Amino acid sequence: MNDNKPITYKDAGVDIDAGNHFVNLIKPLVKATSRPEVLSDIGGFGGLFSLNSGKYKRPTLVAATDGVGTKLKLAFMLDKHDTVGIDLVAMCVNDIIVQGAEPLFFLDYLATAKLSPEQAVEVVKGIAEGCKQANCALLGGETAEMPGMYSGGEYDLAGFSVGVVDNEKIIDGSTISNGDQIIGIASSGLHSNGFSLARKVFLETMQLDLASQPEELDNPLGVELLTPTRIYVKSILNLIRNFDIKGIAHITGGGLLENLPRVLPRHCKAIIQRNSWEKPAIFEMLRQGGNIPEEEMYRTFNYGIGMVLVVPANKADDIIGRLAGLDEQAYLIGEIVTADEPSVELI
Repeated sequence: MNDNKPITYKDAGVDIDAGNHFVNLIKPLVKATSRPEVLSDIGGFGGLFSLNSGKYKRPTLVAATDGVGTKLKLAFMLDKHDTVGIDLVAMCVNDIIVQGAEPLFFLDYLATAKLSPEQAVEVVKGIAEGCKQANCALLGGETAEMPGMYSGGEYDLAGFSVGVVDNEKIIDGSTISNGDQIIGIASSGLHSNGFSLARKVFLETMQLDLASQPEELDNPLGVELLTPTRIYVKSILNLIRNFDIKGIAHITGGGLLENLPRVLPRHCKAIIQRNSWEKPAIFEMLRQGGNIPEEEMYRTFNYGIGMVLVVPANKADDIIGRLAGLDEQAYLIGEIVTADEPSVELI
C-alpha cells in the first residue's frame, strides 16, 4: 500500500551528506601528497596532471592496478584501518618501479555498504602516507556507498597508479645473462599476499587470538599481520641512477617461484640459495603451524624477500652496500645460469 510518503536516497541507504563530509575531511590529506605537476583539486570529475615531457627523450607511461585482498578481513576484526591504505599504494607502485618508472600519481576506489566518514578517513590516511613514501600524488578517487553489497563495517579497496620512464631506460630483463647475481631485499612481513592461507592457519588451525603475542613474535599477532607492505620506490630510484640494474621482480602472489621468471630471458634460470637470507619468524610460525610444504611457502608468500634485483656480478657488493645506506636489508641470494627456459631452482 502506498501512503505517498516521500522516499529519499538516504532512506535507501546512501547518505550524500556523509559523502560530502568525508571529502572535506580528506582534503588536507590529499593536499599533503601533491606534486608540482598536479593541476586540480580533489572533487573534480577527473584529476589533472601535467607530464613534464621535457625531462624525458621518449617518455613512456607505466600503469598498474591492484587491491589489498583478504588482509582487509584482519583490519575489520581489529577495527584498525590506518595501514591498509599503505598496502594499497605499495602493491601498485612496487609493480611500476620494477620497470624503472617513477610513480607519478595514484587513484583509489573505496566501496562500502554504508559510509562511515571516520573509518574512511583512517583508510585515506594510510593511502596518503603510502603516496608520500612513494613520492606520488594522490590525484583523486571514488567512494561508492552500496547498501546490501557488503557486511556492516566492511569495505573493499582498489588502487591505480601511473608512472613514467624514458623509453631507453626501461628495465625489462632482456640483458640478463649467465653469471649475473641475484639480490633480495627484505620484506616487512607478509605484505599483502597469502592472507587466505595465513588466516586459515592462524585463526582456524592454530586457533590463535589476534591480540595474543606468541613467544616467537616481537608484537601481538594482529600487529604483525597488519604490518604494511614495504614501499621500495625511493630506494630503487636511487639505485638506478648509478647502477646497471638488469632486472627487478616484485615478489607478490606466487612468491619467488612465480614472479622471478617473469623478468628472465628465455635462455636463463635463477638458482636461489634457500638459506641465504633470514626468514622472519611470522613465516616459520605459518609453516610449522599449518604443516605447509616448503615449496608451497615459496609459491604463496614472499618468504621474507619483497623485491629481487638481477645485477652484474662485479657490482653486487656495491649495490648491497648502497641498499644498507638506504635502510634496506639486502642479501645475495643466488645467481643466473644458462637454461632452456625461465625458471627458479631452489638449492
